Amino acid sequence: MNEILNNTSRHARILARWSLLASLLAVVVIMLGAWTRLVDAGLGCPDWPGCYGFLTVPQDEARMAIANARFPDTPVDVAKGWPEMIHRYAAGALGLVVFGLAAFAYRHRQEGLPYRLPLFIAVFIVLQGAFGMWTVTLKLWPQVVALHLLGGFTTLSMLVLLTLRLRGKQQQAAAGPAEPVPLQRNRFRPWLYGGLLLVVMQIALGAWTAANYAAVACTDLPTCQGEWWPADMDFAHGFDVTQHVGPNYLGGQLTADGRVAIHFSHRVGAVIVLAYFTVFLSLLWRRARHSPMARHVQLVAIVLAAQIALGLANVIFHIPLSVAVAHNAMGAGLLLTVINLLWRFHRQGLPQPAADATHTTTIEREVTA
Repeated sequence: MNEILNNTSRHARILARWSLLASLLAVVVIMLGAWTRLVDAGLGCPDWPGCYGFLTVPQDEARMAIANARFPDTPVDVAKGWPEMIHRYAAGALGLVVFGLAAFAYRHRQEGLPYRLPLFIAVFIVLQGAFGMWTVTLKLWPQVVALHLLGGFTTLSMLVLLTLRLRGKQQQAAAGPAEPVPLQRNRFRPWLYGGLLLVVMQIALGAWTAANYAAVACTDLPTCQGEWWPADMDFAHGFDVTQHVGPNYLGGQLTADGRVAIHFSHRVGAVIVLAYFTVFLSLLWRRARHSPMARHVQLVAIVLAAQIALGLANVIFHIPLSVAVAHNAMGAGLLLTVINLLWRFHRQGLPQPAADATHTTTIEREVTA
């Protein structure tokens, strides 16, 4: 029995380390994707998975001549080809790591290691790769680009969730099953799921903003084009998901009014998320400040503040590359800190209020007497 527990703990530790590595690599892939998009290199290679039919970006005269003959409408631009290919290399490496995770977990499933989630992530990676291909072959069609961005965040979330589960499995195998602790969760559970839903919706708005090149539609703060509520916003056009496949969407095809509607919606979403979490985290902090949950609550607050600051900096400084990439990465960070808080909340819960704790102690003393 001890040998089985030791093997489970060891294999869970190995899988947790690789899962953490995959999570970090997923963050890198998300940041590289943002970098590629922001330098307008989404079509730096007009084919997939290679680049003009080569494994690397053609640079010598002979290969460039072949490439230009193959794709006469899109001549080689080395400066835009490399960001696209670096992103693909990183995504490919992530796929290999995820497949390895799934194979290892399935092989040791008899030891109690979670294997369904790794297998699902592996299948999802294949789907994400297909969306990466369609992003290129459909010429940056906004619907596909937005779904591809959301798929990257989903992959990262599942990898982090897998890492948390594996660490919990490792601790359980090392220390034995812990006794259940009576915790009061009902009051905050709807708040937690509501906050997670708001963050996901805001990320989706951000993905749609990026896919339609609407980040620069409003260049002033706190107003948008000098108005608190721009009069010329066209929401029907901005959120039209029936755009035709076919045109080259590099730079966007929407009118200015449609882009303003998208940008303004993203701003309103940020205000709603900020207000929601300000109230929620304040209430949660009153109960959690003397418990192990306190640092996880603080982490959400810090990341949210950083994300709002980066969003403001994007507008004030007109989308500098470093700030825009950091804004994408911090969006992923906000999602992960909320998922982590939800995970910890279900595993650890919150201490009972002082009055309840005193009442419980009194009852225990009476029973003991």
